[in-house]
Amino acid sequence: MPNSIRVMLVDDQMLLRTGFRMVLAAQPDMEVVAEAGDGQEAIDLLRGTAVDVVLMDVRMPRLDGVEATRKICAAENPPKVLILTTFDLDEYAFSGLQAGASGFMLKDVPPAELLAAIRSVHSGDAVVAPSTTRRLLDRFSSMLPSTGKEPRHKEVEKLTEREREVMLLVAQGLSNGEIAARLVLSEATVKTHVGRILTKLGLRDRVQVVVLAYEAGLVRAGGSPGAR
Repeated sequence: MPNSIRVMLVDDQMLLRTGFRMVLAAQPDMEVVAEAGDGQEAIDLLRGTAVDVVLMDVRMPRLDGVEATRKICAAENPPKVLILTTFDLDEYAFSGLQAGASGFMLKDVPPAELLAAIRSVHSGDAVVAPSTTRRLLDRFSSMLPSTGKEPRHKEVEKLTEREREVMLLVAQGLSNGEIAARLVLSEATVKTHVGRILTKLGLRDRVQVVVLAYEAGLVRAGGSPGAR
């Protein structure tokens, strides 16, 4: 199908993959181009298959979804990864976001929400709301590597004062509209600032902005700004 979103399903349960495939196959703008039963098989298939979005289970044999996500996202021009998890706010979802995933969804999500999530990820947006990401990081922030703080700080120094201000508000879970109201800016201006932040820091979406802010110590557990 021309211009369709090419999706890979990665889950060790064939029944789940079949269910997802049936839902996606009914969409005129989506196509399941590959399926894998574990992370290693997914990586092997990606070497010869063009994929836009990977639906990635986390708990699988051989190579789990978190490590597979890390390897996939480290490649050049990688597909977007959407983590599928059984429990909201679990450590696997947290680790998946750290590894480069653009978001996470519960496995029992209604089909309409799953389809909307795939389209959002494909268009470059994060599926998980920054506020949900922040709660996730609040819960597991002690697992963040302390060794990453200094170099991550240096990355943030590329930002202007206004961009840094916007970044901190994104990291605290505010939407573009809320940031615009807080800083007395237009929503379009905030969107431009967010785009520049992503470009300067080499990030793919707002979820990664939140993760970086925590890793750099710019935001503490609870969502409050940290000390520089």
